[in-house]
Amino acid sequence: MEKRVIIFGNSSSGKSTIAKKIAKKYELAYLDLDIIAWAKSATPQRKPIQESKTYIDQFIQANSNWVIEGCYSDLIKLAAPKSTEAIYMSLSIDSCIQNAKDRPWEPHKYESKAAQDKNLEMLINWIKGYSKRADTFSQDSHNELFENYPKLKRIISQRKYEI
Repeated sequence: MEKRVIIFGNSSSGKSTIAKKIAKKYELAYLDLDIIAWAKSATPQRKPIQESKTYIDQFIQANSNWVIEGCYSDLIKLAAPKSTEAIYMSLSIDSCIQNAKDRPWEPHKYESKAAQDKNLEMLINWIKGYSKRADTFSQDSHNELFENYPKLKRIISQRKYEI
């Protein structure tokens, strides 16, 4: 049985945590879109979408079963036609902020826990703007993606959940 899952939601909603659990439980390949979405530069800058698309296409072609997660509706939409299910991590702002504060060090994103913690205030402010933004990272964009997804889908709205 094929299992190809897309997971999206606000920053710190638990996307990576549930994606890793699903990947382990079902032995799926795992792609964190944060790794392919950003150019290596002093100031955060998105890579051209075509560059990210090429990576996503290669990942999907190389793996028959997978989970892809991120807050990027534009990139999630590229994988959606090949997916078999969608999970929308729709936690409250307060829950996302608590998750950000509780987040362990992510060595694939930051050189140290101190470097990660240095960005915590910026991240919390970003989380707070979720319902006000009008971009690919916004609540409106995620709601639209979920509403238009034609296959198996579910919303997770609490910090504790079953997979």
